[in-house]
Formats: sequence, C-alpha cells, structure tokens
Amino acid sequence: MASPDTPTSSVPHVGPAHAPPPRTLTCPHGHAPLADALTRKGIALHRCPTCGGTWLEKGEVFVAADSPSDVMALFEAAEPTRAPSDLASPDTGAAMNRLTLTDAITAYECPASGGLWFEGEDWRQIVEIAPALTTEATARPASTAAGTVLAALPNLALRAVVAIGGLYALLVGVLLLVAPFIGVDWQWVVGGAAVVIVLQFIFGPWIMDLTVRWLYSARWVPRDELPAHLSAFIARVCGEHDMPFPSVAIIDDGAPQAFTYGHTPSNARIVISKGLLDILDEPESEAVVAHEIGHAVHWDMLVMTAVQMIPLITYSLFRALMNSKSNSDDSKSKGAATWIAVAAYVVYIVSVYITLWLSRIREYHADRFAGRVTGDPAHLASALVKIGYGLAGYDPARETEGGGSSTAEPRSSRLYGIGALGIFNRASAKSLAISGYSGRAGEVDKAQVRAAMRWDLWNPWARWFQLNSTHPLIAYRLTALANQSAAMGQEPYVTFDETKPANYWGDFAREAAIQFLPLAALIAAPLAVVLASGTTVSGMLIAGAALAAFGAAYTLKLRFTYRSRYFPEMSIAALLNFIRVSEVRPVPCTLRGIIIGRGVPGLIISNDFVMQDRSGIIFLDYRQPLAILEWLFGLLRSKEYAGREVVVTGWYRRNSAPFVELSTITMDGKTRRSWVPPLKRIFAAACLVGGLALIGLGEAGIDPIPPVTIDASSNAPR
Repeated sequence: MASPDTPTSSVPHVGPAHAPPPRTLTCPHGHAPLADALTRKGIALHRCPTCGGTWLEKGEVFVAADSPSDVMALFEAAEPTRAPSDLASPDTGAAMNRLTLTDAITAYECPASGGLWFEGEDWRQIVEIAPALTTEATARPASTAAGTVLAALPNLALRAVVAIGGLYALLVGVLLLVAPFIGVDWQWVVGGAAVVIVLQFIFGPWIMDLTVRWLYSARWVPRDELPAHLSAFIARVCGEHDMPFPSVAIIDDGAPQAFTYGHTPSNARIVISKGLLDILDEPESEAVVAHEIGHAVHWDMLVMTAVQMIPLITYSLFRALMNSKSNSDDSKSKGAATWIAVAAYVVYIVSVYITLWLSRIREYHADRFAGRVTGDPAHLASALVKIGYGLAGYDPARETEGGGSSTAEPRSSRLYGIGALGIFNRASAKSLAISGYSGRAGEVDKAQVRAAMRWDLWNPWARWFQLNSTHPLIAYRLTALANQSAAMGQEPYVTFDETKPANYWGDFAREAAIQFLPLAALIAAPLAVVLASGTTVSGMLIAGAALAAFGAAYTLKLRFTYRSRYFPEMSIAALLNFIRVSEVRPVPCTLRGIIIGRGVPGLIISNDFVMQDRSGIIFLDYRQPLAILEWLFGLLRSKEYAGREVVVTGWYRRNSAPFVELSTITMDGKTRRSWVPPLKRIFAAACLVGGLALIGLGEAGIDPIPPVTIDASSNAPR
C-alpha cells in the first residue's frame, strides 16, 4: 500500500492495459504451451497439442472421474513406487516424482503444487478407466479488435423515472385496496408511507455512520491522511463533476471492500478498507473509488433509497392484511382480504425484481464512469478480478506484514460487499474464490480468470443468481469493460471468446428438481391421498402422508447435496475449474492452508473464515444450528484460528461466488465439526418416521385431527 506521503501523480495511466502476462503451463518435453480442454463434467484440464500429455491441478483427477474411489485406490496402491524423475513440472518447473499406477500407466506429481502430469499414452489409458475424463478442446480467447464500437447502455435517467413512477403507481393502487381492510383511511396510509420514506432517507446515512463506526471498526479520516495519489485523484474527479470532496472512512480490515452512501452528491460518504489499498495497486484502487464516485454523481443514493422502499412497504401491507384476515369473523371480508393480500405480495415480488434490475443497470453505468475518468477501463477490470473472484495474485514478499517474517501477523484478504452501492453484491458474502498463481509475485493468472468466467457465462444457475442480485456477475462486467477498452483503442484486461462445449441445461433441470423436491412432495402427497380417497379422508392420514413424503424427499436431497464419502485433497485453484457445480451439486474436498481472516471484515461476531493456500484464497462457510451459536463462536473462538495452519474438509459450492461449506476444521490436531449436516439428516429421518407413525395411527382409528369431507359434486374438500 502506498504511504500517505508518497508523491504520486493523480493523472491516470492511459494506454494499453498494464496487466502482467498470464501463467504459461509448458509441456515437460518442450513442446507448445498447454491448451485448455474441458471434460464431460465441465472441468478444465490442460493438454499438450503436440504429444497429448495432460496436466491436472491437485485433486482434479479424483472428482473428475466417474468413480473417484477407484482412481483414489490406484494412487494409494502406487504410493510405495514413488521415485524422483527427470520431468519438470509444467507449473513450477521443479522435478516431478514418478508414480506407477499400473503396468501400463505412470503418473508424475509436482511436489510443490500437487498437480499431476500424464504422458499421452498414459492419459489414454486413464480415460479408458474413467471415461468422464474425455475432453473436448475449447477455443482460445482472442483479443477484442481495436476500433470496437462502444455498446450502448440503457438510458439511466429514463429507466429511473419509469421504475420509480411505475413502482409508486403500483404502491398507491395497493394502498387504495388495502386501506379498508386494515381500518385506516387511504390518505393516512399514503401519508404514513411518505413519512417513513422521508425519515429513512434523512436518518439512514447517520444510522449507517454509527453502524460503520461501531460494528465495522471504521475510522473517518481527513484528506491528508489518505494515500497522496488517492486524495489527488478524488479531488480531480470531484472537481471535474462539481462535487465536494466526500467524507472517507477506512475500515481497519484486510478485505478489499468499498461502498458509498449518503443523501446526495454533496454529502456522499465513501468507505474503503485497508485491504483494498493493500491488495490493489494505485490505478486499481483509484478505479474502485471512481466507481463509487460514479454512484454519487449519478444520484444513485437517492434513487435507490426511493426504489428500495417499495418492496418494504408492500411486504408490510401484505403482513398487515394477513393479520386483519385472521382477526375477522366475516367470511366475505376474509375472502376479499385474502385476494388483496395476494395482490400486495405479487406487487412486492415485482417491485423486488424491478429494484434489482435498476440496481444492475446503475452498476454498469458506475463501471463505465470509472473507465472514463481513469482513462483505462482495464484498471477497474483487474480490480474486479481481485475483489470479485479473489484473484489477488500470490506474493510471497507480502504473505505477512514485515516482508514475509514468519512472526508477523498474516495479511488478511477478506472480501465482502455492502449494499447496492458497493463494489459488488452484499448477498455474496461468500465472495472470493481463487488466486491465480503465476509463479511471479503479484501477477494474476488470466487462465484462471477465464476459468472463473466460464461458470458465470455457461452455467444456467448463474443467470438465476444474477436475476436475484443487485450487481451483474463479474464476467458480464468484465465483458462490458473489455468493450469499453476496445472502443478507446486499448487492449482489454481480459477477453472471453470460448465456445461452450456442452449444454448445461440438463444439469440445471435435475438440480432444480432436487432443490424443490421436498416442497413438491409436501404438496403432492396429501393431494394424492385426497384424490385417491372417498368422500371422507382421515386428517391423520393426510398429515402423515405429507410429513412422510417430505422426510423421504428431504433425505434424497441431502444425499445429493452432502456427498461425504470421499473428500479428496485439492488445491483452491483446482476448484475454480469446475463448471458443473452449484449450491445443489457440490464438490467434496480437503484443503490445507492458513486462515487469514474472518468472513465479514471488521465484524467481531463473524464466525466464517477466509483461507489461503498456495494457489489462492476462498471463503469458508462455518454453519451452526442456531444464529446465536454462530455469533458466540465468532465472538469467543474464531480469533484463535487467525494466522494458523488448518486442514478443512467440506463441500465446494457456487452461487454468485465460490465458497466451501465446512464439514470439519482441524488445527493443532484438534478437530471442530459442523453439526448442521447431521442435524439435517436427523430432521429428515424424524419427519419420515413421524409421518409413517401418523399414517399408522390413522389406520388404527386414532385420529384426533378432524377428517376432510370431499364434496362429490365438485371433488373439492370442505
């Protein structure tokens, strides 16, 4: 991080992107650089186009195979044959060890990274044993041509006016319908909503000031305490846009975090973390701050405050209607209130998605603003890679404060976003993934960036998560910034021009079915019982069928979402290569590394962790059965793990960002387990057994639940 008194010019670099070259994996026999290829499971491998040799990251061979246990048994049996070889690692260049798996198959293991190399013929034999490792080559990325036309973004002012006008028109309509059922004149309801909006807007920033100061340990700093380059940059940009110098707070935490809030551009607050200044270089940190200034210049704080109130109010009206319905004795009023409550809830859902849509548009505009005022969109692109994907680059000299001294406190790299005006989505607390180790200090591996982008651009789940996010997925923002760079005649930071080798919608359909299977069973089972019965149906039988079906379906879901028989040891970098992964379909894994911080920067009750191994950094989600237990663990125990070496097992998952849900975490030989998965299994079993017991009691005539009578003429229960 630059010191506050470093004499740095505020004029941004203009010209070709300054990013370092990507890591090049080289064939041990001196052939062409290795090219990416994807397996049938969507895992990226690296193959030599000349000799057919194949390189896999640590642990990939086990989870990429059809039967991980069979491949694992081969390597366990081959351990006594381990011997030095003359082949150099494609990754590190160090001499690899040779392992004789069978009479026909030899593997070479890099002692530093744990990656595996197979000669061409050996690889063909491995594929015969594990057909899922069959690969299809993908197109190499190509640079965006100079002279590209800048893609038009949706008109910001028009979209804001339409969204706000439409939302408030819907709100007034709902208020007019709701007022009679909650015993209040509509004028009072409208007036009350307006007062709430105004008070929230007036006092919201001050409440946020207290939150930032007390819960996140932020410190408001004067201009002269900011890094000189950053202070000069902010002054220049604000001067160009007739905006006063904003208040700036720094969170004393290692996460590269930034967000803005306030009333108007005149009193904007910008919050950045020490980690942002540590991890990003000067042009990158300026680009991130420019993004936040862009939100202020575009009046996003006011617009999003106005828009975000509509979902809050409509949901409150829905709850009020449900309460008034339950308290009413008039069946006609109950029916009307029910329908109006449904209408209020529909408006709530619509308003939520309109709000998210508008927020995503404003993020693109803030990105473009940053690219314009810095003069080089590649600066923000590289910052987003480090913040959104966790691709901060491995720098041994900065592994600890004090030039790598083993006694110094480890540098934290926690990532977390706050709110719709942060640098990325707050909901993605599991917000960092893989650091691309290039073998050169501080450099980001572009191949790993493109690997991360594949999931965003190819996996159908990514579209679902973006639809429910305040921010576009990182890959889409990188693509937009690449377009801006090309339109400015510059080389984009990263481009993506690969052909999708498979259709992933079948996986999505199966995983979505598994995700909603318990709910479907809960609804379908009692309905089937009613339809299959006569005019009177045992209430106990209906309840038992619903509970038993839910328990059975939930058990099946848990068997799929918590695959726990094998936890092969992997590197963090290898996990990013998985495309067929989601919150429903996990990758069981074992990781070794150092805990470098809590999950939420500056929050003393955060119970989650961030871990770093040689290849990168990743969020560890440590779940507890109750929130109070998570807070107590964060407050009392999690600090014990800071800077310590650990071994963790768990399930690698991905929503809008990658993370590992912990099963165990071991430090100094002591293992702490997450009891959430076994408790879920116990709950599922209890539902199944309880449902079967209810069915048995109903069949025995013990039926305290009132029976359901079916109207034969309408086939409807009454």
